[in-house]
Amino acid sequence: MRRFLFKLIICALLATAAGLGWFLMKSGDPTYTLHEFISPGRFQQHDALIRSVAAEHHLDPMLVKAVVWRESRFDARKFGSAGERGLMQVSEKAAQEWATENHVENFRVEELFDPKVNLEAGTWYLRRATQHWEKQADPIPFALAEYNAGASRAQRWAGGDDAVIPPDTFRANIDFPGTRKYVDSIIARLEFYKRRGRM
Repeated sequence: MRRFLFKLIICALLATAAGLGWFLMKSGDPTYTLHEFISPGRFQQHDALIRSVAAEHHLDPMLVKAVVWRESRFDARKFGSAGERGLMQVSEKAAQEWATENHVENFRVEELFDPKVNLEAGTWYLRRATQHWEKQADPIPFALAEYNAGASRAQRWAGGDDAVIPPDTFRANIDFPGTRKYVDSIIARLEFYKRRGRM
């Protein structure tokens, strides 16, 4: 009887492992899906806030979450090498622009560790970049490059403020490998979220 129960448990474990493996492979990104499965609190804790702030700024919440994933891996306390802070790794300069434009009084840079403040500032900045490139067929790669490397570099890669070029040509023009990888990884994550129909 013990042998039978042992074999039954082994078969159940193998079936569970095979089912989980199939689910992970079908997801399109097994590593991300496994991490999300193991730690849903970390991967999904800011989803409601992301949806709310993205709607306020007229941006796709999946895009905002893809930026959060790339910038901080959902760590609200992350401190970047150049002083960027929080979920969207907002710089002090960008945060001050956001605070001035939105009449946020007594803003302190430490507030960027607050997920709501960080998402407000980062999403405002991303929306501004998206609007800057709205004449492009797909403004997202242009806006992401601006978010990562600054407006002047994005303008150089686009051939000027008034140039209209295909997104693939723009991406090929990015001569900072880190920025090109940044843009490509966020677009891939956005497509991953869209394929599965949720953030």
